[in-house]
Amino acid sequence: MYILKNALRNITRSAGRNILIGIIVVAIAISSSVALSIRNSAQKAEKEGLENLNITAQISLDRQALMEKAQSDGSDMREVMQQYEDLSVDDLTKYSKAAAVKDFYYTLSSSINANGTLEPVDTTGNSTDETESTQSNNQREGGGGGPGGGMGGMGNQGDFTILGYSSSVAMTSFINGTSKITSGAVFDDGTTEMVCLISQELATLNSLKVGSVITFENPNVETETYKFTVKGIYENTSTESESNNQPRFFTSSDPANQIYTSYAALKTVLDNSTKVATTSTDEDTGRTSTTALTSRVSATYVLPDAASLETFKTQVTALGLAEYYSVSSGDVTSYEQSLVPLKNLSKFATYFFFVVLGIGGIILIAFNIFNIRERKYEVGVLTAIGMKRGKVALQFVTELFAVTLMAIVIGTAAGAVISVPTANTLLSAQVSAQKEQSEQRQQNFGRPGEQGTGMRAMQFPGRNTANASYIDNINATIDLSVISQLMGIGVLLTVFSSLAGVVFVLRYEPLKILSNRT
Repeated sequence: MYILKNALRNITRSAGRNILIGIIVVAIAISSSVALSIRNSAQKAEKEGLENLNITAQISLDRQALMEKAQSDGSDMREVMQQYEDLSVDDLTKYSKAAAVKDFYYTLSSSINANGTLEPVDTTGNSTDETESTQSNNQREGGGGGPGGGMGGMGNQGDFTILGYSSSVAMTSFINGTSKITSGAVFDDGTTEMVCLISQELATLNSLKVGSVITFENPNVETETYKFTVKGIYENTSTESESNNQPRFFTSSDPANQIYTSYAALKTVLDNSTKVATTSTDEDTGRTSTTALTSRVSATYVLPDAASLETFKTQVTALGLAEYYSVSSGDVTSYEQSLVPLKNLSKFATYFFFVVLGIGGIILIAFNIFNIRERKYEVGVLTAIGMKRGKVALQFVTELFAVTLMAIVIGTAAGAVISVPTANTLLSAQVSAQKEQSEQRQQNFGRPGEQGTGMRAMQFPGRNTANASYIDNINATIDLSVISQLMGIGVLLTVFSSLAGVVFVLRYEPLKILSNRT
């Protein structure tokens, strides 16, 4: 009790010196509280985000691996590609039996032309003749259908992209709110009726309404036509925002020219097209082409959490997935991209925390060395009257700890007030810097900073980082975890900055201190 009373008396006796120590510790506490709250909030946001993230995975052909295989074996690239085609619906369904899969759906897509008076919405910036010329050139360069031929195996490019969904769950644009029905209703899951959904723009351009019959044709054979009844009209909110972005080379890449139907209905169309198709063989190359509509199936596997992605990869391999097919998740990639500014801020906060702690600790140690040297006569008197040197050292530690504790309480309160606005201001700066960096990277490649859903965006998914949805707000509040860490910091500062005084007290004899007084 004497030690505590004497320590408190000495604090008030040397108020100026202790106020200066308190100011240093307050500065350390404020900086540390902000830095720790940012780091803890970033970690919490990342963890909670991953837990709440709906993880979807896709299986696709790893063409890069096939190219490396062809180069190493000296094989013909075309022959190697023909050995590994895109997976069929049956194959994709087989892998949905993996235990890690929570849900599974797939989409069938093809490209078709307008027939009769039906006109596509043209936002390419080209005239009809220019568009047809571009499509014709692509057909000659890309070849016929099948994997690898023109537009990634989509064959001759038509005016519209028609999408057949296995179920309403696969219609993600309606689930996330990008699209919504404005008239009519969506078709039933699994229906074989030739019904479809069209965009509001397409309906307005062609004076169509629910119940109207529209006719499409095979881009390869004008006489091969298919009639659909308009079941519903949808509004795509992304169409207007993207209309001023990078020009589209094909009208079919415009969201307004996307036709939605059921998988079963589109499969009926494709089966019929294959049945009536004619084939021909090029005498020079030996390649066989067909007039049948080409298509592609894309499947989506819904996983319960991010940790299940690696498990799913292992399970599909066990189910027989060949090594030249890869499992990827755009959700994880997009989420990791959104965390880049937050991770940068967390890293900066961590570095700042250690720098402040180091500099502040050095200042306190130096300050206490001079403080003890000035009070060495007091040390000599106390030890001379019989107080043990350990208790004398404990008194100095108690003095510093009391000052440090009060300063940390004040610093923590101040930090709690400024932590949230400071964190969000710094995060906003990080987001802006990341966007500028991404836009500059796009410009270095000769691409505009913003890309729509045109051909380039379709062919190169994931490269449009300039438009990534970054996390720009965190709740960097000071919780019990931060307070306990600050208390630990206070103890460490007290111990380390008092070491010089403790060593001084334990090293010298009281008579020597008194005899050397100057």
